[in-house]
Parts: sequence; C-alpha cells; structure tokens
Amino acid sequence: MTDLTSTPLLTHEVGSLDKPGWRVKAYAGKPLDHKDLQEAKAWGERIGVERYQDLIALLERAPLQSKDEKEELKRWSSRYGLRMQEAAGLDAAYDGEQQRSEMYAWAVAHTNGFDWRGSVRAFDNKYYSKAAVTGPISLKEPYHRDEFAFLKGIARAELKEPITCAYTLADWSFNERYFQDHDLNVAHALRKQRRHQARKGFIVDVARSVIRPNLEDLIALGARWIQIDEPGGSTDPEELDLFAQSFNESVDGLDAVFSTHLCFSDYNLFFPGIEAMTACRQFCVGFANYDSRELGVSDDARPGDAVISKLRDLPYRPSLGVGVLDIHTDFIEPPELVRDRVLYAVEVFGDPARI
Repeated sequence: MTDLTSTPLLTHEVGSLDKPGWRVKAYAGKPLDHKDLQEAKAWGERIGVERYQDLIALLERAPLQSKDEKEELKRWSSRYGLRMQEAAGLDAAYDGEQQRSEMYAWAVAHTNGFDWRGSVRAFDNKYYSKAAVTGPISLKEPYHRDEFAFLKGIARAELKEPITCAYTLADWSFNERYFQDHDLNVAHALRKQRRHQARKGFIVDVARSVIRPNLEDLIALGARWIQIDEPGGSTDPEELDLFAQSFNESVDGLDAVFSTHLCFSDYNLFFPGIEAMTACRQFCVGFANYDSRELGVSDDARPGDAVISKLRDLPYRPSLGVGVLDIHTDFIEPPELVRDRVLYAVEVFGDPARI
C-alpha cells in the first residue's frame, strides 16, 4: 500500500471542527433565524456544497423533531466540513467529526461493559460525561462505519479517518472492574504494581475488543489512512509502555497507514516510550501553542519546536505532522509565520517528504 504520509509537505487537518450554528440549533430542536439560513447559504456557495438548497429547505422546517430529519442534518454538516477542507486545498481531509457527539462519549456509547457515572470537569468550563468499566468489554457494533461509508461516497480528496483509541478511552474512564484492591495493609509498592497490572489489562482489552474490530471494519470499507487519536497519551509518564502497547495491540498486522495524534503536552515525556510504536508512520504534534509569533527558522525563533529532532531520530523514520496553528487563541497566524514553522521542521528533518 502506498504510504500517503510520505508525500512532501502533505497538508491535513488534525482534530475536530466546530459544528455550524445552524446544525447545533436545529439538532437541539430549536428554531432558526434568517442569519442562520444566510450562513448556510453563503458557505454552501463558497465551498461548493452540491445541492445546498436542499439543506436550506430542511432548515426552514426547524425546529426539527424527527430522528430522520436530524440524521439528514448531521450528514449535511459532514458535507460542509469535508468541502471546507477540500476547498482549502488540503491533500487529505475528513468532516471534522461532525456526526459524532464527542470523541469519548461516542465510543463508550457503542461499547458493552461501561456504565455512566456523571459529568466531570475537563478544563475551564468544559465538562464531559464519564463512565466506569464494570463488566466484560466488547463492541456493540462498529461505530464509524456509516460515517466513513457516507464520506467515502462523496469525497474528492483522500480521506483520513480519526478514531479515539484505547489508552485515552481507558484513562478517561473509572476502573471498577480490573482494580478493586481495598486492603489498606498492602505495601505501597505492591499496591502500585497491582494497579499498573490492572490498568494494563483494562487498556489491552479496549485495544483488542473495541479498537481493533473498528479498525478492521474501516479497512474492509476502504480506509487507507487512519489517525489514532490519543489526547490522554502523556497523562502518566510512568505508563508510556502501556500507551505504546495499546497502539501496537490495536494496529499490528493491519493493512493501512496509521498516524498518531499526540495532544498538547510536554512531548519529551513520550521518549523513549514511542520508540516501540514502529507501525506509526506519522506523529501529529501541536507545536504552535508552545511557539513564538516571531518570524524565522532558527532555534531561537522556534522555541516550541525543540523536540522535533527527537522525532526525526526515531529509528523507524516516521514523518511529522507539524502543527502550525494555535487553536487556543484568537490570533490569526500570518502566512509568513506558518511558512517559517514549516521550513524550520523541514530544515531539522532534512527531508520535506517527512513533513
């Protein structure tokens, strides 16, 4: 299989896209105003969404009540997300997860063995629903099948399918099945060892029983490039062996190109753990929010990219998805700054085919 990630200066988007206001309001059963309809029309024309007038007709019926109407609305949102990326000229595209509820909840809702425990605070005023593993883990049904099949039927660009993977799903859940040691007389070191083994059992079960069947299903449908999303990957620096093992258990021997999205972190923590992830063809890393806004391709001008040389020197020679936009501010990066961030990475790696 051709490794898509070896294309020189390959461009693609990493992460979800904000859902359009008309999608959020109509899906929630709320009425829309003239501004919502105008936004859908303007963007439909701007990015070349075919038959967007059919969406306008659907939105004019809001508030939507039926399940079929809401499913149709989600597909329209997917069309807009995909066409926006294609219109921008990206080499590989997806819909920005427009049909998913949330990267954790969507996966857990389609998995046996979990019970919901309530909402917890993630950061700032952002909350997510957290579940506990309480029984044997198994997949109810492949939960990206319909989404991928739909997008495959309309895509013009190469598709890259993102999927939240085993370590993050386990790390963001309460562990009420694999670890129930309440003996306070057990020595701390022994308790820590037992907890690590319990975490390993949990993570490996998710990889084998949930993630791998999903990957196999996507590959059977024609997925060629699958992005392994692991925002929880560096939560515990002492578990980088489990993080790497979860990746390997999920993808080993499967016929596709796999990349890994490492979310905001001290990326030095991933070494030497990721040296074992030899099937990973690209690491997508959010550098821009650690970087300066100064122009230049020197080490001093690009302080946020200090770990790039470590990724360059990995023995299996993965490519680097270098993040060039900081999504946590309202600052709009000028083209010259994006250019210098890219050129710095090329200079460090010495090969544009690996950027």
